[in-house]
Amino acid sequence: MANDQNGRAVRFLYGTLPGRLCLKVLAGRGLSRAAGAFLDSPLSKPLIPVFLRRCHIDLSDYDTTGWRCFNDCFTRRLKNPALRPFSEDGADLCAPCDGLLSVHPIRAGLVMPIKQSRYTVSSLLGESPLAEKYAGGTALVFRLCVDHYHRYAYFDSGRKGPNVFIPGQLHTVRPAALESLPVFSRNCREYTALETDHFGTAVQVEVGAMLVGKIRNRQGPGCFEKGEEKGMFLYGGSTVVLLLEKGKARLSPKLLKAAKTGEELPVKMGQVLGRAPGE
Repeated sequence: MANDQNGRAVRFLYGTLPGRLCLKVLAGRGLSRAAGAFLDSPLSKPLIPVFLRRCHIDLSDYDTTGWRCFNDCFTRRLKNPALRPFSEDGADLCAPCDGLLSVHPIRAGLVMPIKQSRYTVSSLLGESPLAEKYAGGTALVFRLCVDHYHRYAYFDSGRKGPNVFIPGQLHTVRPAALESLPVFSRNCREYTALETDHFGTAVQVEVGAMLVGKIRNRQGPGCFEKGEEKGMFLYGGSTVVLLLEKGKARLSPKLLKAAKTGEELPVKMGQVLGRAPGE
């Protein structure tokens, strides 16, 4: 019954003129900012026990002290960084975050299915010419669910450029919505070009869905270290995409098999996914 009601609501929002007018308000960044401000305030603290119970959140890895608001819970820190260790071997390709990982060889015409939406590498980067650099390379897509650790890190050491924010327009990600517009491509996102020590020039993209108050990256241009925290997602759906140049990484056989079948694999931050070629 609940699913039928949700389906009718989505069809109303995307399939009728009054619904589209409502959607313009619901999907705007003003509402997202207001929701984010509420979730950052002490008024949101009563939501925490409900969230933990309904989403079956396991807190055994996390520091639960000093939570002032809901987002303190959602962006909870680990008790110990050793719970997400990064390999000390620089040639190891490590996951930048927790999530469900899918692998996509970047070929001509590639459209990545991400959260029931569709993205090309070019549209992901806001039609930046930088996308051409990744022809023949690999896209690693990490889909974060509400129970995942919502902080992310640098997968290698090196130097980075500025964080490029693409405002987009936030929309809920639902299958029925695809009948009228490409939902995911209108979400806000932020990408960073990373001149890495072992994997060439990579791009890391953080994507936020509806009611993500912020994609919070910690630093601008400069140096970074492998395993150093890059940023975090506040409440909402979220995805990290890592773009690798052709020939700059050899993925594990398990990931290569998953790429052929379209399977998503659960991974944790710091997990070794492959190696730099020739090392």
